[in-house]
Amino acid sequence: MSFEQNLAEKAAHCEKVLRDMLPSVEGLQGTDRYAAVVVDAMQYSVMAGGKRLRPLFIYETCRMYGGREELAAPFMAALEMIHNYSLVHDDMPAMDNDEYRRGRKTTWVVYGEGMAILAGDALLNYAYETALKAFALCRDPKETAAVVSAMELLARNAGVYGMVGGQCADLEAEKKPEETGEEGLTYIHKHKTACMIESGFQIGAILAGAPKEDVEKLGKIAENIGIAFQIQDDILDVIGDSEELGKMTGSDEKDGKVTYVTLHGLEKAAQDVRRMSEEAIELFDSLSASNGFLRELITNLITRTK
Repeated sequence: MSFEQNLAEKAAHCEKVLRDMLPSVEGLQGTDRYAAVVVDAMQYSVMAGGKRLRPLFIYETCRMYGGREELAAPFMAALEMIHNYSLVHDDMPAMDNDEYRRGRKTTWVVYGEGMAILAGDALLNYAYETALKAFALCRDPKETAAVVSAMELLARNAGVYGMVGGQCADLEAEKKPEETGEEGLTYIHKHKTACMIESGFQIGAILAGAPKEDVEKLGKIAENIGIAFQIQDDILDVIGDSEELGKMTGSDEKDGKVTYVTLHGLEKAAQDVRRMSEEAIELFDSLSASNGFLRELITNLITRTK
């Protein structure tokens, strides 16, 4: 089986886990049917496609250290819900004002701004409700303690010290782009993007009882991947193909947004993506466990074209 086929199968598995744990309009009973529109908007937002990378990271790192997929599944679904809630809100007129994502109309365009806000809020809340289900699956105090640690990491990386903090800095940078230097941009990339990837890499390892040193290394690996991933996004906004990406390119320049490319140029941006990728691979090879698929995914992910 080729890497691409393997990736597609694993992504499909993650999508099934997610679909099984999402609420559905058909599953609403009694007066809960008054929430049908927001549930439909949640489904529309989450099941719009995507690489399912974050739950895939949890799945693979958990397997790598011999953990139980049953315990990881609630976190796989929860992390993808949190990721998608952020996309729903990011796309709205008050944020990025995007009308298309993954080749189709964004949630606010289809359901209206008010319902899109509610859909994002609902996904965030339902994510924690879903992750908490892992407690009922614990077999012993050690697994319970691991779930507590995973919950703490999930919540912190999604909040003011993680993704929300990064989004805050991003919005402020748009107001005063001339004051956004490399430090500010790195903060944005690390918190807005890398934090959620860190959650994927570290939660799976934590749930499997991986050595603390490995969990810390996985955090650094994910940080490199996340920052490089965002730099590659900046590169693709300049040289990418709109049809292949499923969204309009050139928006950063049009909006006067400061990016890694505007600060350093395309050549250095590409060089730094390669350097961070190499550092991530070197760290990955130093872990006490191995996973050939995940290693190849790291290599392919950062140099993607879509």
